[in-house]
Amino acid sequence: MSIFEPVVSHWKQTRQAAAGYPRPFWFLFWGTLISSAGNSMVWPFMTIYMRQRLGIPLTTVGLLFSLNFVAGLVATSFAGPAIDRFGRKGAMLLSLAVTCGYLLALTRVASLGWWAVLLMVNGAFGPLFNIGSNAMIADSVPQEQRTEAYALLRMISNLGVAIGPSVGGLVTAVSYTLAFFIAAGATAIFGLLILLFVPESIPQGAQGIPSATAVGGYGPVLRDRPFLAFVAALTLVNMAYSLIIALLPVYAKEHYGMPESRYGLIMATNAAMVVLFQFAVTRITRRHADLPVLALGSLFYALGVGSVAWGWGFATFLVSMIVLTIGELIISPTATALTARLAPADMRGRYMSLYGLTWGLGYGIGPALGGMLSDHIAPRAIWYGGLAMGLVAAACFVALWRHRALRGPAGET
Repeated sequence: MSIFEPVVSHWKQTRQAAAGYPRPFWFLFWGTLISSAGNSMVWPFMTIYMRQRLGIPLTTVGLLFSLNFVAGLVATSFAGPAIDRFGRKGAMLLSLAVTCGYLLALTRVASLGWWAVLLMVNGAFGPLFNIGSNAMIADSVPQEQRTEAYALLRMISNLGVAIGPSVGGLVTAVSYTLAFFIAAGATAIFGLLILLFVPESIPQGAQGIPSATAVGGYGPVLRDRPFLAFVAALTLVNMAYSLIIALLPVYAKEHYGMPESRYGLIMATNAAMVVLFQFAVTRITRRHADLPVLALGSLFYALGVGSVAWGWGFATFLVSMIVLTIGELIISPTATALTARLAPADMRGRYMSLYGLTWGLGYGIGPALGGMLSDHIAPRAIWYGGLAMGLVAAACFVALWRHRALRGPAGET
């Protein structure tokens, strides 16, 4: 048997399962590949670029990411109801346009104040794309196919991430400016695809009509306490994840002399695992209750992040990323599909907005907390903090499951 036969079989199963998805889904699918490959040329190395450009301590770098989160938090209060009332497509296009301008601006600014402004602008508009696209998938794909649909988008996004950091590590070694221009161009191409080929998907009769739930804003969502507990647990998971994404490249370079190109290979491994195994893992996890699956994934996150503290170079950091990625394969499509199932049709934008906020919270709090642990205790304290975050998240998911707290419209858990 050829060593490639399992991979070929996996892709055949994936293609058969995805055959019934609507045409606009495939424009999102291929556009995601283009955008992801371009953007991942720069974001894994952003902390290194900030340190070199501004000459600031790691705590300040973390606080800049917190500004990004604060802006996202404020914007989220408007984004969900607006997407529910006026539609998904416009929000997605606005987000991509601002991201393109943000990437181009980063090549010019060299002061801490302007960096803070740009990160806040990006934090306010960047999340609109994911909120809109997740709601669009929930609108257009039947419930029984949504988990696989979200898994497919993660696979193609991570195929781009497998390409981007590997190339980006080489390009940024020559010119960060060139990498930012390439990323901006990829974002613009994706926006053009959505503008021309992806129609609005908001449920018929909802667009422009202020329903009772729309008038109430986030009130109905904020009264859904089990869902808020789920959001809090998922935030802890993303805080742990953000430590590796934002701080590992700096930690590895400053303490072990590992160059950007080697970290690019670590990120490429993460992406390659998602491309090769996400759909197969999702077909297994969807057979089981969502909350135990999320608890198991959180344990892998805890071990993956915590094990960095015991590492000493490229090989050990690569193993930590592999363990973390197993958790990512388990958690991400499951959490997105669970959110889509819990949300009423006319409130998907708001539920997805709070779900997306877990990433903003994670990246806003995680790197800042990690930077303080590094600067005031010890560099290894970053990773012990991430270990604790993952363990607490797992305990929260188990508690929600034991109390049968999360139920969908039909009462399923």
